[in-house]
Amino acid sequence: MSSIATPTLWALTVGVVLALLVVDFIATRRPHEVSMREAIAWSAFYVALPLTFGLWVWSAHGGDRGLEYYTGYLVEKTLSVDNLFVFMLLLTAFAVPRHLQQRVLLYGIIGALVLRAIFIALGAAALSRFDWVFLVFGLVLVLTGVKLLRDALSGEDHEIDVAELRVVRLARRLMPVTEEYHGTRMTVREAGRRALTPFALVVLAVLATDVVFAVDSVPAVYGITGDPYLVFVTNAFALLGLRALYFVLEGALGALVHLGYGLAAILGFIGAKLVLHWAHLTWPAVPDVPTLVSLLVIVGILAVTVTTSLVAARRERRSPDELVTTS
Repeated sequence: MSSIATPTLWALTVGVVLALLVVDFIATRRPHEVSMREAIAWSAFYVALPLTFGLWVWSAHGGDRGLEYYTGYLVEKTLSVDNLFVFMLLLTAFAVPRHLQQRVLLYGIIGALVLRAIFIALGAAALSRFDWVFLVFGLVLVLTGVKLLRDALSGEDHEIDVAELRVVRLARRLMPVTEEYHGTRMTVREAGRRALTPFALVVLAVLATDVVFAVDSVPAVYGITGDPYLVFVTNAFALLGLRALYFVLEGALGALVHLGYGLAAILGFIGAKLVLHWAHLTWPAVPDVPTLVSLLVIVGILAVTVTTSLVAARRERRSPDELVTTS
């Protein structure tokens, strides 16, 4: 599939992404607790921007490419909610002060963008040369979906033991770590030695999770579109809004009790779609899944996931009240 992007469009897109990151750094230069009003305003901006960009893709390059863009963006935005849930667990486990949380998230977003740009470039090079890479990507997504389903069915509490994280153990072997946070500083001099701060450890932990998420995310969107530019821009738009979205959804993330089931179903579906696409390239008689069908399936899964999560959360809230009433 040919890309819609010219070198000029690539340069403009990368420039806009870098400019938005600079704006985010300026906005977080003075650590502060994020108010709901501020978080909603930034979230609205980072939703309006990709939606508006999609209208340009649709009008300039046709409905098929526009549909691929919106479907890919929806997939990436959904997967980013899972990122947020893990980030929430990490911020809680490291007891990150609220006024420092948005800077940790920003470093995580930058790391995710860099890693996904690398994965996208490698994926594009591989897919252009070997059709069997579609099969590999599909199997990766199916296996990831199975793992998510197992985790959801286990019903275990998702808690993180900071001391058991590999990246933390490695960092502690290389350098001493202070007990207290020192603002957004990564290192300080303590007892005559350079030492890492807990802020540095949580940033390292977030960056380590970015690697895992990139392995799932990039193949997922390649299952929607083969255009590396659309893959990159959907990833970028989904990630840029995470910092603000975290504070909007922080209280609601715990209510999405069926998120794991929904993500497992979405990844399993896209994985199967990639396997079918590989089979279609090898044996043309095998049907390919249209993008519109993919969009409808993904929207349907999300609708069911959110609805059942809200119902389950409502029942859970009622149960304690019923116990109090009967007693």
